[in-house]
Amino acid sequence: MTRADPALAGRIPPGQTLTTKWPVLTYGLTPRFDPARWTFRCFGHVEREVVWTWEEFLKLPRVTVTSDVHCVTRWSKLDNRWEGVGIRELMKRVKLLPGAKYVMVHADPDYTTNLALEDLVDDDALLALRHDGRDLEPVHGGPCRLVVPKLYFWKSAKWVRGFEFLDVNPPGFWEQNGYHMHADPWKEERYSDQETRAMQTMRAEAARKLREG
Repeated sequence: MTRADPALAGRIPPGQTLTTKWPVLTYGLTPRFDPARWTFRCFGHVEREVVWTWEEFLKLPRVTVTSDVHCVTRWSKLDNRWEGVGIRELMKRVKLLPGAKYVMVHADPDYTTNLALEDLVDDDALLALRHDGRDLEPVHGGPCRLVVPKLYFWKSAKWVRGFEFLDVNPPGFWEQNGYHMHADPWKEERYSDQETRAMQTMRAEAARKLREG
């Protein structure tokens, strides 16, 4: 961890510490990627379900976005360069039904996290395939992870496989385990109430990995 340059202070939310490291934080095992079986689905409150195979997904137009990462375990990593499919580009191919205001993000192996639709379709949100010029490593969510820079990083689900569009806002995995439903780092929307054991375990693991380098 390093003390933030005063010139960067405006980019570090309250309670966060600047780091150049990228700790590997996963609750469970890293899933195995099989390109022959991989799909990405948009379903739920839509006129028609849309599904891409891995080969089809790689043909979608790409964007490059530079953004900051703010983890709920209190570290921030600045100027990450992501390459992938912009959410707005993806949504050009999905017709939502009236009333669709929320999204349940589905990821391997059985992970979910909830988002407001307006947060998902922000101009810097994307489905990332590469990070800082390299293919996204499996431990960091490769081959494909969601990146929603304006929210704490648990909302940027690793190994993402689909968006379920909804007219209600049910909690996902970490939200059911005590994390905030929205997760704005500038408002320190970390926890909904009391910390659970799973939350404390993840925070302790993050601190250990940052110490070890």
